[in-house]
Amino acid sequence: QVRLAESGGGLVQPGGSLKLSCAVVGSEFSAGGMAWYRQVPGKQRELVASISENGILNYKDPAKGRFTISRDNAKNLVSLQMNSLKPEDTAVYYCNVHGSRPGDRKYLELWGQGTLVTVSS
Repeated sequence: QVRLAESGGGLVQPGGSLKLSCAVVGSEFSAGGMAWYRQVPGKQRELVASISENGILNYKDPAKGRFTISRDNAKNLVSLQMNSLKPEDTAVYYCNVHGSRPGDRKYLELWGQGTLVTVSS
């Protein structure tokens, strides 16, 4: 049962930093695109940043210049370094990974359990 394991959330002051990590665990997996989303209660889940299998980056406006997404293919790991955090960054952050298991044609979309980031003084 392949799944995503998230970590790194917590409470930080405005202007502070956090690094989120997400690993594919439980089974061998060939990951394609990887991304981070976030969601505030009562609002739509929104894309924060993504990185393709060959390293193409995409950042949504709120993250540009402050967040950095990266991946380690050998470890099936995607990270999000968040700097200069603002109160409006407060949300539950979810990692998202597309891919498949070896020998399996089935396309899979995996979601992490979510990790809470709270930016407050």
